[in-house]
Amino acid sequence: MKYALIGCGRISPNHIVAAQNNQLEIMALCDIVEDHMKDKMLKHKLPESVRQFTDYHVMLDVVKPDLVAIATESGKHAQIALDCIDAGCNLIIEKPIALSLKDADAIIERAKLRNVKVCACHQNRFNKSVQRIREAVEMQRFGRLFYGTAHIRWARDYEYYARAKWRGTWEQDGGALMNQCIHDIDLLRWMMGDEVDEVIGFTDRLKHDYIEAEDLGLALIRFKNGSYGIVEGTTNIYPRNLEETLYIFGEKGTVKAGGEAVNIIEEWRFSDYLDDPEEVKKECHENPPNVYGFGHTKLYADVIDAIGSGREPYVDAKAGRRALELVLAIYQAAYTGQAVKFPMEACSTMDFAGRFDGGK
Repeated sequence: MKYALIGCGRISPNHIVAAQNNQLEIMALCDIVEDHMKDKMLKHKLPESVRQFTDYHVMLDVVKPDLVAIATESGKHAQIALDCIDAGCNLIIEKPIALSLKDADAIIERAKLRNVKVCACHQNRFNKSVQRIREAVEMQRFGRLFYGTAHIRWARDYEYYARAKWRGTWEQDGGALMNQCIHDIDLLRWMMGDEVDEVIGFTDRLKHDYIEAEDLGLALIRFKNGSYGIVEGTTNIYPRNLEETLYIFGEKGTVKAGGEAVNIIEEWRFSDYLDDPEEVKKECHENPPNVYGFGHTKLYADVIDAIGSGREPYVDAKAGRRALELVLAIYQAAYTGQAVKFPMEACSTMDFAGRFDGGK
């Protein structure tokens, strides 16, 4: 299967390694900065046959890849995705799938029209810990779900934002919730039944006055099944990343998945005693080198299988839209001071431009 990567920045090594681990035929890299491509060619010992392009339109026309991963700045995801779909390419789109619901809907509709597969890159769904929790949810081991919480307590400093000027902007990124916290927000919504009734929230920019968007987000979610969700996300933790943690509380079960990026089971208590909590903790303990974890390789394997079998990917474009919708709902609730009812039909990060700068 012919593969190409568009965007060779911070997250690109995970995509290249995942492609290599799945024996994809890496045909091309694309980035507007040539040194980014050269760096990845050397670090990953890619053969000289891998073409390098600064224009993805040319790359699509020349290489005609079967599968493309999009790992550019978030604000460019949607247009690149639509162009790739029109070229007949299957896609893996780094989170978030887009920055507006309109664009996310366009991706879903165009993919269906062109009969290509689109995966939203929420790779943490493939963590051993997350898969074990999902299995318990599907087996209804929790009984009635009471509430779940997502805590993302990370640190991002001036150097992080200075390395890429698009970070923290409303046009190309959003803030802590959209960039750093959307993975855990996705997991929370997925585990608690997916269907949201309403959201209330607060956002603020407490520390990073050199970015446009928030560095703190707090939200309370009411799901349609009667359960609740709590989100706490920030990039203000001193002096380094602390944790990304998911709790699920039910009538017959309590689970905590923690570590730096939801990679370990810290609590596993069920009234049915179907398994040994200590064994579960041992089996689900992963120690990744960074917050991106090990999920990309498994996600790629799933997409390859989905393309071959004709089924939808495990994390499809609709899942990407749901994660985006929840973040935008928190933004909207914080902006208006009112609860946001679901479903949302139209919202974009650009609706909040000037939010913390004396604008709107």
